[in-house]
Amino acid sequence: MKISTQTIRNLKGERPITAITAYDAIFGKLAEEAGIDIILIGDSVGTTLLGMPSTVPVTIEHILHHTKAVSKAVTLPLLVADMPFGTAHLDPQTVIQAAMRLMQEGGAEAIKIEGGTDRASVIAKCVLAGIPVMGHIGLQPQQFHTLGGYRKFGRDTHEQETLLGSAIALEKAGVFAIVAEMVTPELTATLCKTVSVPIIAIGCRHPADGQILVCTDLLGLGHGKIPSFVKQYSNLNDTIRNAYANYVSDVLKREYPKQT
Repeated sequence: MKISTQTIRNLKGERPITAITAYDAIFGKLAEEAGIDIILIGDSVGTTLLGMPSTVPVTIEHILHHTKAVSKAVTLPLLVADMPFGTAHLDPQTVIQAAMRLMQEGGAEAIKIEGGTDRASVIAKCVLAGIPVMGHIGLQPQQFHTLGGYRKFGRDTHEQETLLGSAIALEKAGVFAIVAEMVTPELTATLCKTVSVPIIAIGCRHPADGQILVCTDLLGLGHGKIPSFVKQYSNLNDTIRNAYANYVSDVLKREYPKQT
């Protein structure tokens, strides 16, 4: 069954929502075959595949390129494309035009925008233009340089009130779901109870209404530090490295290709 934004809304309170990132046709199709609800073409492509130090250098062209690749292979999961660094802070018409490109040219079915109360007005305008939006609060990786690193959010009263206010503002703006990243378990539970849209958690150590992970983290693929909250379901680094090494060995020993 095709997953839509309305499907995601209706899953709150029914069953957990599953979400994962993908950046190309191969991994997008594998995620679909596994039964994933949401595939996010995340700006994490910068740090996972493109060798960037953070998500900040990722551009709309990067996201568009990878969204096109995923959309060519995937039909059932909901495809959500990230709005990259700075884009959502431009004037509403420019934001809408960028979102339209991701949907019309890239094949995205929704977009994700980082930010809370400060982004609610532009999100409302996107929704009014027919662009489904997923919110993103808590740790916002695009604010990496401002934050000076990554940390947990919601540990003091001020942050708790700010994040709760942001979730409410995003719900009023019309988002169909909200990603909560690196938020304390207690606040995550409060967010789930307070807003009617699903809270999809990452690094919150709380079941929430759903979970999302970066695909390379759970697959054990890549050379970056794996976040402590990630459960690695495979170790593709070793699998691929061994396959390459066996190939090199066979070629050097003239065992590949076999003479016929």
